[in-house]
Amino acid sequence: MILWGKLRVKMDSGNEILDKYGEHIKKINTELKEALSSRVALVEDIGNHTVLGHGKRLRPLFFLFSCQLCDYQGNDAYRLSTIFEYVHAASLLHDDVVDNADNRRNRPSANQVWGNHAAVLEGDFLYSNASSIAVDTNNLLFLKRLTKTAKQMAEGQLMELVHTDDWEISRGAYMEIITAKTAVLMSAACACGAIISGADKNAELSLGQFGLNMGIAFQLMDDLLDYTSSEDVFGKPVGKDLKEGKITLPLIYTLQTIEASERNKLMNLFKNHEADEKDYQQLIGLVRGKGALDHVKEDARSYVDRAAEYLSRFPDLPAKRGLLELNRFIVERTH
Repeated sequence: MILWGKLRVKMDSGNEILDKYGEHIKKINTELKEALSSRVALVEDIGNHTVLGHGKRLRPLFFLFSCQLCDYQGNDAYRLSTIFEYVHAASLLHDDVVDNADNRRNRPSANQVWGNHAAVLEGDFLYSNASSIAVDTNNLLFLKRLTKTAKQMAEGQLMELVHTDDWEISRGAYMEIITAKTAVLMSAACACGAIISGADKNAELSLGQFGLNMGIAFQLMDDLLDYTSSEDVFGKPVGKDLKEGKITLPLIYTLQTIEASERNKLMNLFKNHEADEKDYQQLIGLVRGKGALDHVKEDARSYVDRAAEYLSRFPDLPAKRGLLELNRFIVERTH
């Protein structure tokens, strides 16, 4: 047993945690498929490939459990939960175009199958789909939170683009990027559960902070797995971020441990795109051997612990346990 906040939860593997919520995920997928209907066949083809492929559905689950925790009385929670998966999927489509990615979730990325133009337009469709569903709530606070989140995510993507191949990026700048790019959507999924339920402002703020800290931990682990996992498990090539010029926290920490001369040599080799596959593998080995990955995982655990603290104000309900289990999954996952 392990203590998270004030709640004891039995330790399971990450996959077992997700498997427990199979019925919720099934209903989420049904709503996702229904809302993908379009008179343009290509929209459905790319949507089926991108949205209805393999996915953890974490963001819809965060929203559902937050709704339950705040005693939401509506019967449209599953439909509303799709908003957060559509926004997430749209951001991935655009991200893959920017990065010229080949794979996503163990399959060819949409931009590789249908081209960049189609992938960008599909992303626009999914954003519009999310907005259309949100408008049906007639809830201005809900809409404001979503539009603010979309703006922050775009800023995060642009900040990441600005810092491409920036071997001098600070930890602070990196944290700013991952907060905007990843964590704000998880925060919104949780906070919107409180907003749509008509819960008080403190509940909204607590759930928003829970999601924000959990989202930061999620991206830290994603960046760690880019150096440790296998392509079969992770769904994309190991070292993908590095090859795209993304300097993430494992490398930032590693660069702090080596001599300036070695750091400059590596920086010049990779910034000038003179590195070959052997050089990439050696750098990955350096990151693995310098203790940076343990440091990143400890950071992720601290954010997970901080997230759990924000749920202490809520009663011990199944929805709270669900959120805490998903929070724990963040640092246990292998993909």
